[in-house]
Amino acid sequence: MLNEFLYGKIHRVTVTEANLEYVGSITIDKALLDASGIKPNQKVEILNINNGERFSTYVIEGRENSGTICLNGAAARKAQVKDKIIIVAYALLDEKEQLTFKPKIAHVDENNKLINIK
Repeated sequence: MLNEFLYGKIHRVTVTEANLEYVGSITIDKALLDASGIKPNQKVEILNINNGERFSTYVIEGRENSGTICLNGAAARKAQVKDKIIIVAYALLDEKEQLTFKPKIAHVDENNKLINIK
């Protein structure tokens, strides 16, 4: 049996841009993607701490160490610049994988710079 589990998480990043004119997605600093294990084009769920919005979109890789967290297209309506969000990705794991799998959780500072990975 497969069950859905947390795969990767970027915890409490700050939205730096909202680009309504783009086609869609979220642009994320490459360093944060690498730290969390989240991949470009992967589906992610966005949890907005400021307003309680929860929505899904896909990832575009941003410039490494830029601190970029940019909501694009329709997603730009779900958060304001400076909102704190949590970005999560899930994976389907079989019963054996469930016993040992550990998600990567990236923690950042107020400038979206990586502090640690848990």
